[in-house]
Amino acid sequence: MDTPFSILDRARALASPRISPVRTPAISVLIHGGVMALWLVLFARAFFLHGVAAWSTGIAYVIYDTLLLIFVAWKSLSLMKPLPHVAASRPPPTLGVIVAAHNEAAVLPITLNALLTQTSLPAQIVIADDGSTDGTAALLASRYGLVDPGEGKLSEPSPSHPVLRWLRLPHGGKARALNAAMLVMTTETVMTVDADTLLEPEACAAMSHAFAVLPQMVVAAGLLSPVCSQTLSGRFFQWFQTYEYIRNFVSRYAWMRAHSLLLISGAFACFRRDAVLAVGGFDPECLVEDYELIHRVRRYSFDRDLGWDVRVIGTAKARTDAPSTLGSFLRQRRRWFAGFLQTQYWYRSMIGNRRYGTLGTLMLPVKAFDTVQPLYGLAAFGLLLAFLFGGRFTIVLPVLAIILAKIAIDLAFQSWSLHLYRRWSGDRTSSSFGMALLASIVEPFSFQLMRHGGATLGWLYFLLRRNEWGAQHREGLNSASKL
Repeated sequence: MDTPFSILDRARALASPRISPVRTPAISVLIHGGVMALWLVLFARAFFLHGVAAWSTGIAYVIYDTLLLIFVAWKSLSLMKPLPHVAASRPPPTLGVIVAAHNEAAVLPITLNALLTQTSLPAQIVIADDGSTDGTAALLASRYGLVDPGEGKLSEPSPSHPVLRWLRLPHGGKARALNAAMLVMTTETVMTVDADTLLEPEACAAMSHAFAVLPQMVVAAGLLSPVCSQTLSGRFFQWFQTYEYIRNFVSRYAWMRAHSLLLISGAFACFRRDAVLAVGGFDPECLVEDYELIHRVRRYSFDRDLGWDVRVIGTAKARTDAPSTLGSFLRQRRRWFAGFLQTQYWYRSMIGNRRYGTLGTLMLPVKAFDTVQPLYGLAAFGLLLAFLFGGRFTIVLPVLAIILAKIAIDLAFQSWSLHLYRRWSGDRTSSSFGMALLASIVEPFSFQLMRHGGATLGWLYFLLRRNEWGAQHREGLNSASKL
């Protein structure tokens, strides 16, 4: 007899090109091959050309990045107008929350307290305990009165918090824990919240309202702010990541307006449960299971003409623990980029395919270039250093002029993004125009190189077919809660 898990696996097999591959169209091969070939040609020019043309790799990088900034600025213009409050024409769907946790006893009470004090309390909160060995069981028993249900089973409700239940699972990774919880829940929508993520009090209400007014929406992303430790290193990384997150969410809004949003954050996202089950849930084989799921949802919707939508909700906000050291930052970006490459490879049949609208003809080709963008960026910086130390100032001086012009563009975009984000989110306390502009000046020679370094490690991870997440230490959320 079929089990819920086998039904879910079968649905995933039918919907996932990783499991059921399809023919790769020539246009996809041409796009991916073209961006790699272009990089090789431009990099080779540095060894036999003179003048600024020898830095063609860097010029291509600057042009590409500038075009993206122009696109995002254009598509986000609507944030200049007050976003209207749309009254729901139907009751909000029931909302459940999954907190996937593996050895998160140190931060779990902070996350649960934020959930249990929401202005609109979720109908269900399930702690998907992914084989924790750090005292999570003792915490759930002593603080919340939950009784160990046994492996693979759902506990009775907490005596003090009737919406709270414990699903104890053998360690199998976040995707399997999310799938197991999704199967035992009964709500119409399900929010995934990482155990190191702190929701603002109105977050659940904002998500429920969004699903009530947008019937075609099947996935919604909230706004996240990074929280790092209060160490010197943590303050450095929080500075840069704060403005990186702001730019990224404005960019997500722009791609949402182009009906091509693919990137959400599984740390704080909400899904229509029946849609997730229809496509087979989260894929345990992917390093970025949330990103891959959106590709699968989009593909499933286009193939069946369902009109499903993915959106970002500016009124739903949360804070999440972010890397505070160089090592943890590189591990995070290595995993993110390796998972991005996995997904780009599995869904290569959609790239350049007009069947998938602007998603296939614009967003995914852009992502094809993004696969080699770190190589462009690191090569451009390395060539600049080589020209500088080699005394080739006829190249260095015009290159520095290009870099200064690009910094000026970045300053303008940073100011624009911060202004729009404040109007959109209403958050004016966690950012500063002065610090944002300073970050724009310093970032190309520091944080941006670290990002590209982590992505290059991701390439190695992808090519070596490594699939480990790597250990991360939670420092920021505990520091923030103490403050």
